[in-house]
Amino acid sequence: MKVGGLLASAGINIGLCVLFLSLYSILRKQPSNVKVYFGRRIAEERNRLRDAFILERFVPSPSWIVKSLRCTEDEILDAAGLDAVVFNRIIVFSIRIFSLAAILCILGVLPLNYFGQDMLHVRIPSASLETFTIGNVQERSRWLWVHCVVLYIISVVACVLLYLEYKHISRLRLCHISRATSNPSHFTVLVRGIPKSSTESFSRTVQGFFTKYHASSYLSHQVVCKVGKVQKIVSGAKKVYRKFRHFKGTAVDQRCRSITFQCCFCGASSNSFQLLPIDFEQESEIPNVNDSSFSSTDEECGAAFIFFKTRYAALVVAKILQTSNPMRWVTSLAPERDDIYWSNLWLPYKQLWIRHISTLGGSIVFMFLFLMPVTFIQGLTQLEQLQQRLPFLRGILEKNYMTQLITGYLPSVILQIFLYTVPPTMMLFSTLEGPISHSERKKSACCKVLFFTIWNVFFVNVLSGSAISQVIALSRPKEIPMQLARAVPVQATFFTTYVLTSGWASLSSELMQLFALTWNFIRRYILRMEEDDLLYSFPYHTEVPKVLLFGLLGFTCSVLAPLILPFLLLYFCLGYVVYRNQFLNVYCTKYDTGGLYWPIAHNATIFSLVLTQIICLGVFALKKSPVAAGFTVPLIIFTLLFYQYCRKRHLPLFKTFPAQNLIDMDMEDQQMGRTEDLHHRLHNAYFQFPDTDDIPLEGVHSVGRDEDGSGTSGESSRKESADDELSHPTLDGLPVSRLRNAVRSLGSVLRPQRRELAV
Repeated sequence: MKVGGLLASAGINIGLCVLFLSLYSILRKQPSNVKVYFGRRIAEERNRLRDAFILERFVPSPSWIVKSLRCTEDEILDAAGLDAVVFNRIIVFSIRIFSLAAILCILGVLPLNYFGQDMLHVRIPSASLETFTIGNVQERSRWLWVHCVVLYIISVVACVLLYLEYKHISRLRLCHISRATSNPSHFTVLVRGIPKSSTESFSRTVQGFFTKYHASSYLSHQVVCKVGKVQKIVSGAKKVYRKFRHFKGTAVDQRCRSITFQCCFCGASSNSFQLLPIDFEQESEIPNVNDSSFSSTDEECGAAFIFFKTRYAALVVAKILQTSNPMRWVTSLAPERDDIYWSNLWLPYKQLWIRHISTLGGSIVFMFLFLMPVTFIQGLTQLEQLQQRLPFLRGILEKNYMTQLITGYLPSVILQIFLYTVPPTMMLFSTLEGPISHSERKKSACCKVLFFTIWNVFFVNVLSGSAISQVIALSRPKEIPMQLARAVPVQATFFTTYVLTSGWASLSSELMQLFALTWNFIRRYILRMEEDDLLYSFPYHTEVPKVLLFGLLGFTCSVLAPLILPFLLLYFCLGYVVYRNQFLNVYCTKYDTGGLYWPIAHNATIFSLVLTQIICLGVFALKKSPVAAGFTVPLIIFTLLFYQYCRKRHLPLFKTFPAQNLIDMDMEDQQMGRTEDLHHRLHNAYFQFPDTDDIPLEGVHSVGRDEDGSGTSGESSRKESADDELSHPTLDGLPVSRLRNAVRSLGSVLRPQRRELAV
């Protein structure tokens, strides 16, 4: 691939990014899209926005970039939780380390690679990208020590930054635990594998076991019930409630007439409804779903939530082995109420190991099936092989612009299209494993997507060829470093275009929210549906692997092919702005793992560093530079020792809660007199159906109409309340109500008046 193809790919992606950013700055100002781009803020404020014509709505502006850059880490922590801060710190770490790598490699390594051999250098746009890689350096070159020194600097600085980030996030996690003084999950233990008795129910079995062995700290318990039909009824009732939610606090006309209008494009007719009188006697006879008559002992599951008097007691019970049979009375700290994945609590605990093995096998099979499209894509980057296999394309490939398009842009686009199927598939596998919480399911999917992308995007493209040859290559582990050393500099051009197409384009689509924007348009203008909440949680299982994969590409190509670093650095800088904007405005956080994504990022970064050092060791051996190869071996050992130190020093804080902090929180509760209140809240904290209470609709009141057709006081109060609504979040301070009144006054003046003629 030539530099012209890379520039063509860069030009296409830069144009698309500028177009998407301009469209985003306009679309975010439209009142019809406010729930797409400000879903989290609207969920907090619960105010409807006016629809007013303002010229500023249709002019692109960089104000959202300024607001994202001014936002502090504390604001992100309050708005989106600790997981969002961890994701932001991953991007900050990438910006810091690759800024240093870009300066060192572009100024020091790139000229040595370009002038590594005595050759006739053509114009740079016509030059091959391989002349900018370490493959262009002569064997036994005395300048290879520069590559070794740069590798040392990047590795040492990366370890120092990793340690500082690990220390900072560990401190934030401790603060996150200490601030959650009223979190009921600290007092709750989930027990699974409860033995079934023919004479007693699960509830009596649990009570008998914990009152016997944990009598001093046991408080109460709640058995999980498998009541799928009731859950469907509850979910249906919640949907109905959302339909009538806008009636609360408004006036409803009892004398509304039946109106017939055409429904959208289908041509059918729809009649308006009439409000029926409410029979309070019938309403009082509605059965309560919270009643114990809905739960049956036959529907109880072998899982229960156990509540303890102190946090320390719950921690001790969760971590120790309860019986000599590890498959019975299995305890763990309970997740938060909104984080529980209820349907997996019904699964028998003995099935989990079978599910783990099955999902692991399914993931491996899916990973190898994905080799077929990757192998086809890799063939597009090699014109000689493509012309041999498809001779009818020779005439097309002789054209310069077609060559640049096929080799520089098309392979990455096709690979990105196939990769869109990976996160949903891995999420399905993670669900089948049987996790007890949504965050655990998403974290498991994150690891699966990360392994999948590293294997299929990096290793499969590097070890190019058929699937059989790749398996044969992996069967000889001793030859893998040498094969990687030969292939990585060659495939660096594909990785550069992949950063452009996958990285920049994904940030643009993330900012535009194409799926939510399309669904919002269909819902409003085609289906004619009422307003609905478009609230989504941040897809960590998709974005975290993507950022870590780009970090892997940056580390492995920094010394060998440094031309990728400017494009990669621009991706991280743009991602820093985009993701902060999304955390503040779009995504709604329902549950938080407490920073558990950082150990995944730390392990992936260490893997990237070690892999880079091994590849450089192989390259130095191929270039017959024993000094550079010899100095690389201690660097690998140092990196592995650093990784082991971080595992011993910081990783235990992410696996469990420190007893010292929990005991201090228990003592503080006793001194402040909050213990009884916390114990009282535990009884209803993990109720399976918290939304089944009767929904009060006292805010809905009916009004009639006067004889002259004017509305009563209810309608006037509704008009007055309309003036109290907020303006659009991006148009702060604009006098919308004054502009509207001025337009109305001007219209009344210009409207022609009808004059009655005298008889």
